[in-house]
Amino acid sequence: MQNKKADMKQKSVFANVLVTAVGGIVGEGIVKSLKFANMSDVSPVKYKIYGADMNDQAAGLYRCDYGILIPPASSADYIGSIKGIISKYDIRAVYVGSDIELATLANAKPHLESNSNAIVITNPLEVIETARDKWKTFQFLNNNNLPRAMSCLPQDKDEFVEKFGFPLVVKPREGYGSLHFYIVHSPDEMRYALEAIQKHGWHPIVQEYLDGTDQEFTSGVTIDKSGSYVMSSISLRKFPKSGQTYKAFVDSFDIIRKSAEEIAMKLGVRSAVNIQVKFDGNEAKVFEINPRFSATLPIRAVAGINEPDLIYRNSILGEEICIKEYKKMLCLRYWNEIYVEPSAYEQISSLKQIDQDNHSFSIDYF
Repeated sequence: MQNKKADMKQKSVFANVLVTAVGGIVGEGIVKSLKFANMSDVSPVKYKIYGADMNDQAAGLYRCDYGILIPPASSADYIGSIKGIISKYDIRAVYVGSDIELATLANAKPHLESNSNAIVITNPLEVIETARDKWKTFQFLNNNNLPRAMSCLPQDKDEFVEKFGFPLVVKPREGYGSLHFYIVHSPDEMRYALEAIQKHGWHPIVQEYLDGTDQEFTSGVTIDKSGSYVMSSISLRKFPKSGQTYKAFVDSFDIIRKSAEEIAMKLGVRSAVNIQVKFDGNEAKVFEINPRFSATLPIRAVAGINEPDLIYRNSILGEEICIKEYKKMLCLRYWNEIYVEPSAYEQISSLKQIDQDNHSFSIDYF
């Protein structure tokens, strides 16, 4: 405890920051990373975290310094609510915690920043549009002769099957996580997958199947605000479950990490990006790029690369940061519980906001 108190005394900068979607795994990861930065003497910043979510049962609302209930990103009132929070609490940085909010906040970035001291931490809109559309991602990788999982649109599926055979992957161009992800083994299964995705209003893409058993990697890269150099990169060999990493080896993985850096620079990243690859023989092929923070942020932070903190310090404090090394380790994830006082739940349900004053707790029993 004495060490933690000593660390806290060294903080010279105090910042109010807003994290959205604090009930989701990405938003929770941002909060964990910022809290970890508060515990460390590496960063000069002490973050006061304002957590926002549209669901009054979002765990992060009760674990931030201040919890605020907001409308969904699809609501006409969403941007107005974010603007109001920025103004009321003198927010310096807005961290986007979900894919659904990403394009909305990137589009509103000039408006939100024009009359405030805040920076909305997102990549340029063109980067988001390329990376969030898996067909545009493939075209970008293909045009730059970068390692990629071969892909096609539905109208070219017959030629694609003839070339690659089954199994194949069918998934939405606009999807995220494992939503509507199919591994198909026949024309009938492919037809079903295509129709199911279209039924939900999305557009399908067909991709070669990369087995990659025990050979799937996720790499996080941060680029400075001017886009001129790599601030940090880190690679994890991941073991996914239901679309999320639940075990991971953190190691150097130099070939994969350097490839991720090259992709991030060519894509025009100005913040954080997450690049997913699987091995096909001796080649690590990119099958997805997420133009945002990753759900594995807390693992990376403990390893020595705290991406939300690095980007704040570079974007707002103007620090020139370049991290070359990080800790090697194995991470094993597990479920945990947050317990909330009934009065706190009633308060946020009725008043739409709550300050953190011992309204919730967790138990270190594992």
